[in-house]
Formats: sequence, structure tokens, C-alpha cells
Amino acid sequence: MKRIGIVGAGRFGMSLAESLANAGTDVILIDRNRPAMQNASEFATSLQGDATQPHVLEEAGFGACDVVVVAIGSNIEASIMATTNCKELGVPRVVAKATSELHGKILRRIGADTIIYPDRDSAHRLARTIANHDAIDFLEVSEGYSIAEIEVPEDMRERTLAQIDFRNKTALTVLCIRRVNPEKPEAERLVIIPSADAVLKSGDRLIVFGETRKIDELS
Repeated sequence: MKRIGIVGAGRFGMSLAESLANAGTDVILIDRNRPAMQNASEFATSLQGDATQPHVLEEAGFGACDVVVVAIGSNIEASIMATTNCKELGVPRVVAKATSELHGKILRRIGADTIIYPDRDSAHRLARTIANHDAIDFLEVSEGYSIAEIEVPEDMRERTLAQIDFRNKTALTVLCIRRVNPEKPEAERLVIIPSADAVLKSGDRLIVFGETRKIDELS
């Protein structure tokens, strides 16, 4: 079973922790706020502590996590310090929440592997895309279930998700579409939360969630 660490028990961090726990993931959550930790104890290993202190995260077991999400937003200094501490602990993948493009650039500069913006990425979607990165890859979230980034199959291009009947045809859920901005091809891919009328284009990458065997069949 994957172990996911979350730093920060605000609305976003709590929602993420609960979503991951409901998906069968081992979650460890840390925050300075004692009442928040008491509320989280029903679905996660919750600890009161200061994540800006390296020894606190180490003693809490964050070094053994497969992924850590730094869900601190408003306190940029704490966000930066917690992210740095997690990287120094050797966490394989650190996902950091940013409140602005500048904040995101700083977090990436200090080693964050993935930057998320709450106004674009909701916690329940992140719970299934938590280990996504630029290379096409997949991660088993729980036994038999994975998230994956795949190229759009040729027979699905220039068609909408509704026309393809994607969910029923593949038994997979499209979490987001990653698409190159044609006006800035050198920039990072845009993340698009798809609706049923979203048209899949050549060059798009789909982030999908579902049974690993179904992902294998599609990819």
C-alpha cells in the first residue's frame, strides 16, 4: 500500500486526506492546529507538529512516504521550508500547493516535483493524480487501481468524450487533459478539467484513473 504524507490540514489538505483515505491509501497528516488533527484522526494518522522543523517530519515518518503533498498555501515561508525539508528527507515525489505563479516557480526551484494550484486542481482530483509527472507514466494508487498519463489513441482524436463514450467504452475516468498551448509551444502543458464535450486532439495526453488492467488495455 502506498503511503502519502500531507503537510497542512486546511480545507484543501483535509479534503485531500479524506479522499485518499477513502480510496484505501495510508495517509499521514501533520499540522500545527490541534483541533484539526483531532478531526482528521478518524481517517488518517494525524500528528500535531511544525513541518518547518526537519526533525519533526523525520520523527513523524514522512521520510518513508512515497509521496508528500505540502498543502500549505497562505504561509509561503512555511510552504517553502516544508517542501525543502521533505526533499532533504529523500521523499521520492513532493507535490506542493502554490497560491500564485511566482510561488509555484519558487517551489519548483527548490525541488518540488509537481506544483498544483487549488483554483485549477480540486483535492478529489489530486487524490488520483498525485504522482503524475511530465513523462508518460503510471502509479498504482491502491491494489489493482492506478493513475496514468497516456497519449490519446489515434481512433479517439478529434472526437469528444461524449462521442467516444469514453467512460463506458474504457471503464476509466479522465481526470484531466494535458495540452500544449499552441501560442506558447515551449511552455508547460495546460491542464484542462474536461467536460463531456471536450474534443481530444493529436498530441494531447490524458490523465486517467481506474483498474490497472483497463489502463494496460487502453495504452
